[in-house]
Amino acid sequence: MPRQKSSVRSSSQGKSFARRSIASLAARLMAEDGIADYGFAKRKAAKTLGVGESEALPTNDEIEVELRAYQALFQEDEQRERLQQLRQAALEIMEIMEDFRPYLTGAVLDGTAGRYTGIDIDLYADSAKDVEISLLSRGMSYESSEPRRQDPEAPETILHLDWDDIGVRLSVYPFAVERLQQRRAHARPNRARIGAVAELLAQSAAA
Repeated sequence: MPRQKSSVRSSSQGKSFARRSIASLAARLMAEDGIADYGFAKRKAAKTLGVGESEALPTNDEIEVELRAYQALFQEDEQRERLQQLRQAALEIMEIMEDFRPYLTGAVLDGTAGRYTGIDIDLYADSAKDVEISLLSRGMSYESSEPRRQDPEAPETILHLDWDDIGVRLSVYPFAVERLQQRRAHARPNRARIGAVAELLAQSAAA
């Protein structure tokens, strides 16, 4: 019996070590290689380490902890400057698109953005065409892509553009979706309006 307990404990420790190793490598891949998708980063890390996907992979939160630690240790000054640059660009875009109730989301908002990170902004409009017309009237070129529509709260379209060599993704939703999301704010908690982004910039400048 003691041997069985020891074996179980050893197996548990091994899985825990593998989980931490995957989280650490996934974080490094995101910081150094510009991988933005947590799921892809953890699967690539697991494959690199020879760990099967059937094993328990780390959560996104576990990887985020490792990512913040890696950036603080190896990219502190670079990451701080890049984050400030991205937030400033995001604020400028949001001010231009103010009629479409912009929200900043993603790594630029949560502070994990790095050297390759783009900007993610949610917009709301009667029609995605309204946003496209607004961009064209300002001489801003873009490309569009259609998201998978399985989710009723998926954006109507996603517009991709460059802003001073920064990739920007504008996810355009119907106004009705915004009202639904506001009633269920817990579903999309990590979002910020123009005022909150301006405050983040001010706090960073004062630090």
